[in-house]
Amino acid sequence: MNDEPKSLNILFMASEAAPLVKVGGLGDVAGSLPLALRRLKKPDMSGRPLDVRLVLPFHNAIKDKIPNPQVAAEFKLVVPHGEMLVVVYLTHVADLPVYLIDGPPIAPDNRVYAADPLLDGEKYVFFSLAALEMTRCLIWKADIIHANDWHTSAALYALAQKRKHDPAFQTMHSLLSVHNLPFMGKDAELAAASYGLPRSREKNLPTWARQFPLPLGLQSADLINAVSPGYAKEILTPEFGCGLQDFLNTRQGALSGILNGLDQADWDPATDTTIVSRYDHTQLALKHANKTALQTEFELPVNPEVPLLVMVTRMDQQKGVDIAVDGLRLAADLDWQAIILGTGDPLLETRCRSLESEFPDRVRALIRFDIGLSRRMYAGGDVLLMPSRYEPCGLAQMIAMRYGTVPLARATGGLRDTIDDDPTLASSTGFLFEDARPEAFAETLRRAIYAYPDREIWSEIQVRGMKQDFSWEKSALEYAKLYYKLAGR
Repeated sequence: MNDEPKSLNILFMASEAAPLVKVGGLGDVAGSLPLALRRLKKPDMSGRPLDVRLVLPFHNAIKDKIPNPQVAAEFKLVVPHGEMLVVVYLTHVADLPVYLIDGPPIAPDNRVYAADPLLDGEKYVFFSLAALEMTRCLIWKADIIHANDWHTSAALYALAQKRKHDPAFQTMHSLLSVHNLPFMGKDAELAAASYGLPRSREKNLPTWARQFPLPLGLQSADLINAVSPGYAKEILTPEFGCGLQDFLNTRQGALSGILNGLDQADWDPATDTTIVSRYDHTQLALKHANKTALQTEFELPVNPEVPLLVMVTRMDQQKGVDIAVDGLRLAADLDWQAIILGTGDPLLETRCRSLESEFPDRVRALIRFDIGLSRRMYAGGDVLLMPSRYEPCGLAQMIAMRYGTVPLARATGGLRDTIDDDPTLASSTGFLFEDARPEAFAETLRRAIYAYPDREIWSEIQVRGMKQDFSWEKSALEYAKLYYKLAGR
């Protein structure tokens, strides 16, 4: 007789996941969290283990990496306009089983996110419904569906419909993680209708949102999780709620916030082979060689007494690039150097180039995507600039602290949750400003630059940041608690 406790089976749904396919931060989360969950040691007092499995669309980028995947299932997805063949493949990333869903809407655009938003709408509605139906066809039966953002939210709305009458789904629970509330999948509205998803009748949901995937998922999920405790509070307010704040307040009892983790083995200055000089918190003096190398590489004056400010970002209004550019002008009377790396909005790119033209002896604007350079900047910088208008979680500030580069950020979302700013500096790990204005940024930059010459205080700030525990294991334990809470219903 087998006395092993039955596992709690979690199907983790995402549009991207490293290392198979990665476009943005969601790829980091979906690539790390399921693995961390599978590796938890006795996460539940009952000893019931977690069996977490990932499901992704079979993007062309993945097909190039897995030439001969194993077929796990084939079935017909019944939709109002007929039947669609779905083929499910199985592969593994380390010890994580990964299901890959293929079908007609997955193939038309080569990219993970199409240039045509209508193509994306159909692709991800199809993927969501196919992934849900897949659970009926596998020997392995999911107990909980964990969806992420709008791309997979239609699965939770469909699950809520099916639970009313289909025995295969009546004991299945759901969790929705919100990584970025403004992206609701509004261009999937037509696809949702054509795939038979009825318009919501939820009276608390705004009329305009009743066939957008993310609001439908927020309505249907048994539990909702935002990717930081701070963001979970912010989305209940008019400033950050994107018009859904009143509805979300009706679901406040189901809402929690869990901070994303960081792959601390990957982001480790003691083992990073891409940087000039490796170091840890006990050897901070070795960090300086990275600053010198960065100044030399970009023909900035090599001066250890002048703080080097670095910004690794997507050129987007959300990221507050304009706040940093205008704030640096306001603080031009202070000694600093700045290197800005990123690409995106052409207007913001131009503003960064203009700043370099205005201050050619101390500013470099590098308009490109360059992973290797970003690592050298984390290692070589003194201060990381992160003036985001909103930041659900953020990883750059965690990476910077890991590398002993002190973050200067707006006090929002996950930035407020991860950075401690003590006016006395006795417990600080960084510097925060409240208002999304250049003046507030410049005032806080002055605080940082005035603190910089005191090497003892500055090194204490660095070491406290380097000792922070941003591991995925810590975050995974919090997710496991949500899963067991659902299982106990």
